[in-house]
Amino acid sequence: MLPLKNETRTVPLIFVQVSDPLGRGIVKNLSRPTDNVTGFSTLEFSLIGKYLQLLKEVAPSTTRVAVMIHVSNVVSDDWYRAFNKVAPAFAIEPVIAPVRERTDIADTIGSLTRKPNGGLIVPGDTYVDIPDVRKTIVELAATNRIPALYTNPGFVRDGGLMSYSTDIVEQYRGAASYVARVLKGEKPSDLPVQQPTKFELAINLKAAKSLGLNVPFGLLNAADEVIE
Repeated sequence: MLPLKNETRTVPLIFVQVSDPLGRGIVKNLSRPTDNVTGFSTLEFSLIGKYLQLLKEVAPSTTRVAVMIHVSNVVSDDWYRAFNKVAPAFAIEPVIAPVRERTDIADTIGSLTRKPNGGLIVPGDTYVDIPDVRKTIVELAATNRIPALYTNPGFVRDGGLMSYSTDIVEQYRGAASYVARVLKGEKPSDLPVQQPTKFELAINLKAAKSLGLNVPFGLLNAADEVIE
């Protein structure tokens, strides 16, 4: 979005699936964005606490968790800072696991098996969401018996344990409404940047069973998608 913003200060720009638009300098204020840009943010870093909560509910013995993010993700450092800050509240030892190439994925998941009670969180980015990379992560987590939480339900449909994700369809609907309002004469600067408010929980019971985990009934009842 930044390169596009740098090309024009007059053409209205509505973004979707942008992490931390304030921190990245895309807008100067969320409630009243300046210039010609507004839109819908995909993730907020406070969600790392929710990810840990869900992982501990399904795998309560987990005490050591790696967060795996590709180095090309421009907000990876923000994720790691948030993770390091919140992990002690869940009695979790944080493990920072940047990915530069595919071998790093196997090395990280393999390292989690060297101590008991390891877990994995994979915030989405353009690299790990590549279908064959996604499949590799899911298969390695299963082979090494590592409970993992993802932010893309595609991982769960590929056999991963669970995901907690932004409702992307809802965000695109919102973006379409913003486009309509701009076409009717409103300015992007008058339309607040929307943070995610609707999330979807997906759980793969087959994966849970293979890991020897019992998913609490309350969590199953709250899930938007359960794969059996």
